[in-house]
Amino acid sequence: MCKVFPTSLKGPTLNWFTRLPPRSVDSFTALSSRFVIQFATSRPHQLTSIALVNIRQEKKEPLRTFMERFGKMTLSICNLDPAVAMHHLTTALRPRPFVNSLCKKPPRDLDDLRQRATKYMQMEELAEFRSQNRPDLFLAKKESEKEPSKPRPRDVIDQEKNARGPRYMHYTPLNTSTTKVLEQALATKVLAVPRRAMTPPHADKTKACQFHRNRGHTTEECSALRDRIEDLIKAGHLQNFTRSTDNRRNDYRPDRRGAS
Repeated sequence: MCKVFPTSLKGPTLNWFTRLPPRSVDSFTALSSRFVIQFATSRPHQLTSIALVNIRQEKKEPLRTFMERFGKMTLSICNLDPAVAMHHLTTALRPRPFVNSLCKKPPRDLDDLRQRATKYMQMEELAEFRSQNRPDLFLAKKESEKEPSKPRPRDVIDQEKNARGPRYMHYTPLNTSTTKVLEQALATKVLAVPRRAMTPPHADKTKACQFHRNRGHTTEECSALRDRIEDLIKAGHLQNFTRSTDNRRNDYRPDRRGAS
């Protein structure tokens, strides 16, 4: 038996055997005793229920991953009381719906615990699947809840009208320049001064508009101002600036692009 025993050894144990002094072993009992003494510290330690105290579910650890890890630990403990295992599981889980369910209704046994855990695993994985496949919709919803729509300022609307062009098919002929009509309208307070508009990028800086108080077009070229003056004339204002003509052709042309 002493001669056959080395054939089962390898690595550190075989090195130990080959370094034994010649004629130092006179029986298999002595060989066994020396082997046990040499490698006593290498014997695997038996786990107890105390090992469950240190196991905890990580912050972002899925329920399925943790349950598999906890299950392997419980299988390594001999004669583990199921009640002790369920108690440690409740304290090891993070505060989520599954542990709340266990606190409200304790499981009858380990089989009942596994079945309930499976349902919550599926719910958690379904929620994760939905969040990964609809991130844009979720983000858009959050942004719409976070930032309510703001009313558009009047000067922005006027600039858009000016970019779209005139609103009327025909305008009442004036007996003076648009600039002078603007000055009179502001002086008599029949026309309110809009808020200063920003100059568009790459605008012609040599042109200035007294109505919008920005650059890019002149007061005479301002379509928004022409529309406002025409509105005032139709309302009975600024009649001393109109030339005598047939105003029946001064029909309103609907703005098909949403101008008001």
